[in-house]
Amino acid sequence: MSPNSTLYDALIVGGGPAGVSCAVWLKRLGFLPAVVELQAQVGGLCRTNPFIDEWNVASPGMTGPRVADNLARSLRRAAVPLWLSCPVREVAPATYGFSVACDGMESPLKCRHVVLATGVRARGLGVSAAASQEPGGSPASLAAGLLVGPGAHIVAQDFHDKRVAILGGGDNAFENALYTKDRGAAQVHVYARSVRAQRQFLRKFPTADVTLGSYKVDTAARSVNGQTYDLILVFHGWEPCVSFVDTLALRRSAQGFIATDMQTAQTSFPGVYAIGEVAQRQHPCVVTALADGVTAAKAIQARIEAGL
Repeated sequence: MSPNSTLYDALIVGGGPAGVSCAVWLKRLGFLPAVVELQAQVGGLCRTNPFIDEWNVASPGMTGPRVADNLARSLRRAAVPLWLSCPVREVAPATYGFSVACDGMESPLKCRHVVLATGVRARGLGVSAAASQEPGGSPASLAAGLLVGPGAHIVAQDFHDKRVAILGGGDNAFENALYTKDRGAAQVHVYARSVRAQRQFLRKFPTADVTLGSYKVDTAARSVNGQTYDLILVFHGWEPCVSFVDTLALRRSAQGFIATDMQTAQTSFPGVYAIGEVAQRQHPCVVTALADGVTAAKAIQARIEAGL
């Protein structure tokens, strides 16, 4: 039987912590889930985080890639069907549930439920975040001196004796401002419309090097408020990766994330669930993403067993 003729109990779109958790729990509850992942490897944002994640108390001392490797191992141990490098083009309602069209597949996958676990991407300044996150930066991003969002591309960058502007007022902005200083940057300035970072980061960064209020960025001149820099790092938060479900008209939060029922993770469209950072249901981290996956799995179990 081909994968495209199988009716899956749930198709999980996204192979990060939330998606893998949901898939493994469904499989071990006795159901038939499957996972499709846009990237060539399982792991989501963990895969691009080279730092040790001490917030994940179940995996002390592990870097993001090691956590990602464990996620892939869990899927294999549970024997969950998985397609990598598989962009989803459209999710459409069908008599049996949903038809999910993927690039590179001759016919859509069939499922009774859809779980959106596609995560988020860094908001940029009209420049592709994906392009600027290549190791060391793509030629275009290096020429512009613009790096968008946290991750391995920041670690690969040489900050020694560089003048650096940090745009944003959250944890990522101030944590990376401190990181660039520790890596030998000659000058680090933070520009923030408001400051939301943890006190532990704020206490370590000089207040004299923080500019509050609106600011003007000229990427061609590589300047902020008229002052030129060698590098501009952008930490303007995140946006959900869910354009392929626009036809379902899912209800959104004020920030643009997928709105869900807190008890079940179900969206405004029956049978469609959203978990992890794409829904911003809880404080975003690996642990809460794993819990979200369990929530959706148990809700789908209840729905199937109720004959819905």
